[in-house]
Amino acid sequence: MTDMNHVFLIGRLTKDLGADERSFAYVGNGQMARANVSIAVNRSKKEGDQWTDEVNYFDVTIWGKTAENLKQYLQKGKQIAVDGYLKQDRWQKDGQNFSKVSIVANTVQLLGGKSDNGQSAGGVPRFQPKPAMNMQQGGGMSQGNSYNADSVSPADGGFPEDIPF
Repeated sequence: MTDMNHVFLIGRLTKDLGADERSFAYVGNGQMARANVSIAVNRSKKEGDQWTDEVNYFDVTIWGKTAENLKQYLQKGKQIAVDGYLKQDRWQKDGQNFSKVSIVANTVQLLGGKSDNGQSAGGVPRFQPKPAMNMQQGGGMSQGNSYNADSVSPADGGFPEDIPF
């Protein structure tokens, strides 16, 4: 049995790509581009009667043509979706063991962000998830029959009557 290592995050970049020498480089004799970015991911949680935001920061490595193509768009505050896997680096320094977990991106999608005047940036591609795979009552798999939230009315309990399970 194979284990699973898969991460999907949506967050905002904490600084511009290329702001320092370590954030973008060509490695392997200049053959492959590597971009190192950091994203802030907000999570709402309830403390007593109040909802508060908890912020977590994650380091993301983007490789190859994806890094090259996104270089000009990855600016502080830009919202991105990262689909990838976790990677743990371990090393030893002065006799002490160190470890760091980061995300290696398989795909990165631009979701928008704020322009300099605080308005939403126009013309930015939006994330469109692929149609969900749903079980039909006949037992077969079908693509494109995803749950539509607009078809649900609060009066009927919030669920469509033809749930396939």
